[in-house]
Amino acid sequence: MTAPTASQPPATLGPAWRADPYARALRTGQGPLFLRRTDGWLLPLDVERWCAGTDAADESVLARCRGTVLDIGCGPGRLVAALAGRGHRALGIDVTPAAVARTARRGGTALCRSVFDPLPGERRWNTALLIDGNIGIGGDPGALLERTADLLAPGGRLVAEAAPVEVDERCEVRLDDGRGALGTPFPWARLGRRALLRHAEATGWHTVGSWTVDGRHFAELAPGTSSGATAAGTPAPLGAAS
Repeated sequence: MTAPTASQPPATLGPAWRADPYARALRTGQGPLFLRRTDGWLLPLDVERWCAGTDAADESVLARCRGTVLDIGCGPGRLVAALAGRGHRALGIDVTPAAVARTARRGGTALCRSVFDPLPGERRWNTALLIDGNIGIGGDPGALLERTADLLAPGGRLVAEAAPVEVDERCEVRLDDGRGALGTPFPWARLGRRALLRHAEATGWHTVGSWTVDGRHFAELAPGTSSGATAAGTPAPLGAAS
């Protein structure tokens, strides 16, 4: 499979992620749910965690959020709802209507939209989030990172989560509920911590800090050479909610 280039954004994942296995899991708040690679390998998806409240690792992400926040691939909206409760203007985007509906029920605001679609507030978001494996959206991390940079305001930040293992993979996957129901194929990517930082550097991002909580790996990134960025590996000062 040939990955799309940055000048040709990946196709929307809408039909695949609207498929019954994912929508059903979000409606019930329960798995099992997997990403199935073409060779049969299965990646378990953490549906129960996504549908629960925030945990310690999530809290470490929320502490890095400043100002207005765009959660890319918000799923059932636990982070969007938590941010709204703390006074941030936060918007989730997700290509699955069931995810948008569940976010709204939790008190968050979300749109049924791909990150590669036109979005509200482009170049005015202070923080963007790519959590729960969403660096894989579209199967082309470079294109996704470049698109995300275009969404941020000057001085904005991206908080991204890496895979828990060192991997740099682009593949075709399908949603699998473990009971025989399969979604349509779509491109996906997985990046471990080192691969995430390598792709970020290659697309002009500066590493502000990286950390691990409960086995989950995160990085805070600034596009270009923002004057507000601190030295790599050093946490940036935490801003107040707006």
